[in-house]
Amino acid sequence: AVVSTQSTGVDRETAFAADVVAKVRAPAAAEIPLFNKNSTLISFIYPAQNSELISALQEKDMTVFGMDTVPRISRAQVFDALSSMANIAGYKAVIEAANHFGRFFTGQITAAGKIPPAKVLVIGGGVAGLSSCGTAKNMGAIVRAFDTRAAVKEQVESMGAEFLTVEIEESGDGVGGYAKEMSPEFIAAEMDLFAKQCKEVDIIITTALIPGKPAPKLITKEMIESMKPGSVVVDLAAEAGGNIETTKPGEIYEYAGVTHIGLTDFPSRQATQSSTLYGNNLSKLLLSMGKDKVHQTDMEDEVVRGACILDQGKLMYPPPPTEPSPVAAKPAAGAAVVKAPEPQPFKDTLVSSLGYTGGLGSLVLLGANAPNPAFTTMCTTFGLAGICGYHTVWGVQPALHSPLMSVTNAISGITAVGGLLVMGGGYLPTNTVQALAAAAAFVSFINIFGGFVITQRMLDMFKRPTDPAEHNYLYGIPALTFLGGYGYAASQGMADIHQMTYFAASLCCLGALGGLSSQSTARVGNALGMIGVSGGIAATVGLLEPSTEVLAQMGGAALLGGGVGATIAKNVEITSLPQLVALFHSFVGAAACLTCIATYIHDFPHLATLSNAAVLKTAIMLGTYIGGVTVTGSLVAYGKLDGKLDSAALLLPGRHAINASLLAANIAAMGVFYGAESLGTGVGMLGAITAGSGIMGYTLTAAIGGADMPVVITVLNSYSGWALCAEGFML
Repeated sequence: AVVSTQSTGVDRETAFAADVVAKVRAPAAAEIPLFNKNSTLISFIYPAQNSELISALQEKDMTVFGMDTVPRISRAQVFDALSSMANIAGYKAVIEAANHFGRFFTGQITAAGKIPPAKVLVIGGGVAGLSSCGTAKNMGAIVRAFDTRAAVKEQVESMGAEFLTVEIEESGDGVGGYAKEMSPEFIAAEMDLFAKQCKEVDIIITTALIPGKPAPKLITKEMIESMKPGSVVVDLAAEAGGNIETTKPGEIYEYAGVTHIGLTDFPSRQATQSSTLYGNNLSKLLLSMGKDKVHQTDMEDEVVRGACILDQGKLMYPPPPTEPSPVAAKPAAGAAVVKAPEPQPFKDTLVSSLGYTGGLGSLVLLGANAPNPAFTTMCTTFGLAGICGYHTVWGVQPALHSPLMSVTNAISGITAVGGLLVMGGGYLPTNTVQALAAAAAFVSFINIFGGFVITQRMLDMFKRPTDPAEHNYLYGIPALTFLGGYGYAASQGMADIHQMTYFAASLCCLGALGGLSSQSTARVGNALGMIGVSGGIAATVGLLEPSTEVLAQMGGAALLGGGVGATIAKNVEITSLPQLVALFHSFVGAAACLTCIATYIHDFPHLATLSNAAVLKTAIMLGTYIGGVTVTGSLVAYGKLDGKLDSAALLLPGRHAINASLLAANIAAMGVFYGAESLGTGVGMLGAITAGSGIMGYTLTAAIGGADMPVVITVLNSYSGWALCAEGFML
């Protein structure tokens, strides 16, 4: 191994004598004496193939972590150096293939003749395979891919490649993100598929590996001989024996007119990028194992336990097995067969019947105690919206989850309506209620404009140079027709146009969610979201008929907030977009809190005479509580993702008791608020609920590690929706 001393100013011996040493390759025999006793080593180790190395390190009582043994689970993705290197290898494989291929990748029609596009077959749909698919497609090739795991199909297609299948149905999902060995029947079918493809394609890239075993042979000598002269094959599994029978590991040579690339150091040929990504993997792993800036080994952490090979000389490899993919096991001869429980039709039907009875009975009870028809109408809207949202979002492709969160967050900015309804005064607010309402509208417009810009930037990441030109500006035609038609009808005093405009705006917002379910309609979905939110706000302003001064105040809040949101979303680095979604989530929560407090102060003089006072107070309490949790929880998620806060989970002593106490305090404050007879008491309790829920949002989110923040953002996105619903019932 080469140890750089230029940046650290230390020699080789001093570097290896450090308490914690991070390397790329496993240490050579000559380097082992340089390590201190009881020191820590983090590098690629491959313990199953290097038993002598492990024994030598044991004698030093060392603690050793293998970057190659980090569990391949979602929480450990940020530490997964194998995936980082595989991503680079997949990219570099295509570049090497293009370098040795005698034609263009992209097709052309010129005066000198027609040039057909190159046809590329990628075998294996893991990280390396997907990287190869994306790179080859971006270079203009026709890309096909095959994998034994059906779950890979959507990911392959999202990269623009065609997913090949065989007629035999068999799951290839194995342990740790790898494929498992298939049955002889399946192997025969896939070999027949490969034989046909070899006669058609120009370039083959293979990536198939099985942990702890030689790479499976997928391309035979006869298949290579059937390929067209000038073809290229790249074997990314060459170091493990190769997927291609004629591969020579570490060499580039030609056989039967086909160039074979069997290099085993693809990441090293992209040294700058490899060092950057590997350095990030190492630093994030070290930070996750540090608490209060002290390095420590926590064997309760499944990532640490999986990566640990030696713990102060004690052999910890292999780690406890993870749960494998479910496979139907054949019962052993003579073993007792466990029968499935006998079906109980009566019991099953009774349980189902009682569930429906409880649900329908609750609705009847709610209707019997409804304060007015508006409440039952809102319940109907709420129920139908929940059903539509569930079925719409369920079909969204995994690759579009981040843009979906961004567009739903932007739609949640419709909390601006609550602020607009309470705004008043003149060009500026004249009292506390109006100031709170203006502030709520301002932060909501930051979220709306910023959210839609973020969504557009995320969708642009999927755009390829070969994609046809887009003309999304044409969606301005339905937008102008919708808003212009509403403006004209409202100016003519058509009273029913407001409710119909709300309905149309709702359909557009629902269409936005549906559009985000597919890449082909995602940009339409973003445009529909903009139209829907604009329509809802326009209908609110039209229904209020504010004075010219108040209308100017509303316009100022919209322009100022929108300008701030759009500016932030346009100028932030593309890699920071996910955490920016979390930051904008906090604005929805803040708007909900401000609107609830402003509405309570505004309506307090009439609460004693309102028939729906109980519903109003309940909605105000829930909106304030959920909004407070959303604000601080989103800010913590943003801080952890953006590196402004420690990504390690903050496990406070007695944290469960703390959270239980905070919940009890919030419930007590809600009880006092519900019975408050003075404005000061009520506002004070709302302030206490805001503070208590804010602290809860912090403690709950801070206790979760940074690697899980994308999931936390999704949950907080749901919270902001609940806060919006509470505000809707309140208004």
